[in-house]
Amino acid sequence: MSRPPRPTALLCALAATAALFPSATPARAAVSLTFGGCPASVPSPPAPDRVECGHLTVPLDRRHPSGPRIEIAVSRVPASGTPAERRGILLVNPGGPGGSGLPYAVTKRARLPASVRRSYDVIGFDPRGVGHSAPVDCGAMGGLFTTPGTDPVPVGPRAERAYLTAQRHLADDCATGAGTRLLPHLSTEQTAYDMDAIRAALGEPRMSFLGVSYGSYLGAAYTARFPHRVDRMVLDSVVGPWDWYDFDVIQSRALLRARDTFFSWTAAHADRFGLGDDTDAVRRSYLRARRGLTARPAGGFGPAEFDRTVYRALGRTERWTGLADGLRAYLMDGDVDGLRPASAFDSPESRNYEAANRIVKCADGPGPTPGEILADIRRLRGLDAQPVLTGLEATACAYWHHRSNRRTPLGGPAAPPVLLVASAHDPVTPIQGARELRKLLPGSRLVTLEHDYSHGVFASRGNGCVDGTVAAYLVDGSVPATDVRCTGPGLPGAH
Repeated sequence: MSRPPRPTALLCALAATAALFPSATPARAAVSLTFGGCPASVPSPPAPDRVECGHLTVPLDRRHPSGPRIEIAVSRVPASGTPAERRGILLVNPGGPGGSGLPYAVTKRARLPASVRRSYDVIGFDPRGVGHSAPVDCGAMGGLFTTPGTDPVPVGPRAERAYLTAQRHLADDCATGAGTRLLPHLSTEQTAYDMDAIRAALGEPRMSFLGVSYGSYLGAAYTARFPHRVDRMVLDSVVGPWDWYDFDVIQSRALLRARDTFFSWTAAHADRFGLGDDTDAVRRSYLRARRGLTARPAGGFGPAEFDRTVYRALGRTERWTGLADGLRAYLMDGDVDGLRPASAFDSPESRNYEAANRIVKCADGPGPTPGEILADIRRLRGLDAQPVLTGLEATACAYWHHRSNRRTPLGGPAAPPVLLVASAHDPVTPIQGARELRKLLPGSRLVTLEHDYSHGVFASRGNGCVDGTVAAYLVDGSVPATDVRCTGPGLPGAH
């Protein structure tokens, strides 16, 4: 056991942590939010709706409420109904970890059913470490932003050693860029406390919440700490109650299934795409494109960039046509413009996202060992010689400078009924995550969109059964008597 720090050393450590944050301010009680204008990243909703933004000061460490503090950026779009229709606040989170939620109050609200918009003030916020809430930067992140990037699928001992070395350097860069004193405090559990501070500052006895993807994990963490503060909660595209590294490996397997479905779909539209008239032929076209970009990257676009494009496209079926067209264009004339993402991977927003993503995942619980990482990569390569490993983000936790031995508490029997929403074939958050999490949320219901292959369901897929069920729950408190199965769209046509 390590010796407890001396009081003077502890004071120096907290002072050093405060210096890491440009937004850190002296400790003071935060009792209200004052709203005003919003940064340029927040779009304006159509009139007569309006969006307003403010900052809330919270402790960096909840165990030391009088220590250093940081600011959390908050946005609000007031309910559009009458005062009698208003039933409270609906916090929203778009996922990540690392996603900016400040604009989400506008962008997600625009897609919510009218009854929900009339009933709730929709509240967005940038989680700590993200966007306008004391954003973190991990610098080079072990070469993550180098273009073209190193092949992310290591084959053989030398490549495996290089892969682990890059993860070690990523961890070192985060310790240097963010500071080792900060690493424990950018956790999901601390963000759950920030959510409750937002609720209290808005003067609401309870709050409702809509969390998508990582937002579902955040919502489950809030119910564990503040079950009596939960009004209604919708967890969409659910992250299972696993350690982050285990989740990443589960996701990587699901991506292989989704890619096989993409290959079959592309083959079924051979006249449109010209990549082959059966699944194996399309797979060969895909592998030929990846091998070509590995041997000779085009304009900084190599195997790492290729895999990131595939990873993103597999998560939403409406992106499949673009991926197939991009593969064909490259194979025909070497053009990668159809595969290249619209926004640069090394943009400031992306750098912040990737940094916050790793820091949160590594703060939330134990990480893997280097041996476990290599064993899992070899197993994935045993399933398919060319897996997509882009989502193995928690591998860096093997070398993290702050090792968390405590898992994030999720759910609990005291929470009111929660609505879980899932796509039957979502490769990003596989449906078994929703089934496992519901075991920690007694009385909850699962709404499944059958025959669907995309990530993000409620107020996203345009399904009347899903949207109506969730809206009735949020507005009227109608909890379905049993789980609900909605008929999804199936695989898309080739446009």
